[in-house]
Amino acid sequence: MKIKDQIEEALRQKAIPEKAAFFPRFFKTGKGEYGEGDLFLGVTVPEQRIIAKKYWKDLPDQELEIMIKSPFHEVRLTSILILVLKFQKATSNAEKKSWVDFYLKNRSWVNNWDLVDSSAHLILGDYLFDKDRSILYDLAKSGILWDQRIGIMSTFYFIRKKDFTDTLKIAEILLHHPHDLIHKAVGWMIREVGNRDFETANQFLLKHYQSMPRTMLRYAIEKFDVDAKAFFMKKD
Repeated sequence: MKIKDQIEEALRQKAIPEKAAFFPRFFKTGKGEYGEGDLFLGVTVPEQRIIAKKYWKDLPDQELEIMIKSPFHEVRLTSILILVLKFQKATSNAEKKSWVDFYLKNRSWVNNWDLVDSSAHLILGDYLFDKDRSILYDLAKSGILWDQRIGIMSTFYFIRKKDFTDTLKIAEILLHHPHDLIHKAVGWMIREVGNRDFETANQFLLKHYQSMPRTMLRYAIEKFDVDAKAFFMKKD
């Protein structure tokens, strides 16, 4: 049996019918919704992480690419968790670059918020930290929802290194995006900046808060004190 088949069988053994029924609503898979058509086995993320850690070393690249294109959400997420492990365990820059190229080549299958958030900063953000970051701006300007989320979420790695410049520049690009999944991601990253440098986040918000979507603003000021929240939420 191929390794990918062993992984899929391991996932099926951990499937919970109640989760399989709940996840399609949670991940908005109805007609016209962002996750339209996605299928679910009903496996929790902790179980997927256990399976990923068990099989990541032995899974061939070709089988990983088949898995990442699966119609089942949990198979795709498990493949992405394996990809993160392969990238993190790579022993040369060339090997890391090959996994980044793999990620970018297959990013159309990184097509829900949890798939992006489990990978973008850990692969693309990590790799680009000491390199040219222009691809993140290309992604942010692409008009493709998941590419745009990858663009902003990749900067989470930079934020953890107390490097905020690209986060705030990309936040400005996405400031008036129509989708709440981008509002939430941008607001979250501004909040993470504020967790490390309140004044930098505060100055960004003072410049933009009156025109920011309410969801983005709420996410950004979640950790602010009561008076600061009241000031920003007034908006005029």
